[in-house]
Amino acid sequence: MILIKSENEIEKMRRAGSLLARLLDDYIPNLLKDGISGYDVEKYVNEYIAKHGGTASFKGYHEYPYAICFSVNEEVIHGFPTKKKVLKNGDMVSIDIGFSLDGYIADSARTYKIGNISDVEQKLMDITKQSLYDAIKIAVAGNRVGDIGNAVQTLVEENGFSVIRDFVGHGVGRKLHEDPQIPNFGSKGKGPLLRKNMTIAIEPMVAIGDYNVEVLEDGWTVVTADNSKTAHFEHTLLITDNEPEILTSL
Repeated sequence: MILIKSENEIEKMRRAGSLLARLLDDYIPNLLKDGISGYDVEKYVNEYIAKHGGTASFKGYHEYPYAICFSVNEEVIHGFPTKKKVLKNGDMVSIDIGFSLDGYIADSARTYKIGNISDVEQKLMDITKQSLYDAIKIAVAGNRVGDIGNAVQTLVEENGFSVIRDFVGHGVGRKLHEDPQIPNFGSKGKGPLLRKNMTIAIEPMVAIGDYNVEVLEDGWTVVTADNSKTAHFEHTLLITDNEPEILTSL
């Protein structure tokens, strides 16, 4: 069932989203450098969330053991932030965080580069991020979920990359994953109708190579089957009659 949020619920998500955006856009970039580990970032995020009166939405969700997903290079999503996972020059890392405040959740992700990356890897990051914003532009009441997926898929494939198909965006609110699912591929005019005061998370996951994926033995970490690098960007947004409001943006 697709839930329409009240003004009180939206305001709670707005506050959670603002705090999460500041974490992802202001603080985490200053942490990331050659030699820092996933554990270091996990520790910082846990402290930040606690300091601001929130809880980590991911921790304990279907027994996921961490506050963040820390996915490096060919890891698409759900990578573990461990001490052994140390960033180095040339890496790309996706950091995905769910921030719960007063019972409502904001969900957002960014991909960051460590030092110097190749031209094609930079293009991958740029196109993935742009595909998110292309999708956001048309995420207005009266359009459909298929319009969102089509916007992502069109830009990504025009630029020679692949949209990951096994994992998708979603509704978000009191629960981390609510209806509807928001694929990053699809046909215009198809799928559930977007209605005012829906809250959804759009999250393009894009690979340089093929879109097929595998899950590692830890039962969580998703990697590209061909080991090609990936990028992942995500925002939680509020559907309105006009331009959507990005709840996880400064």
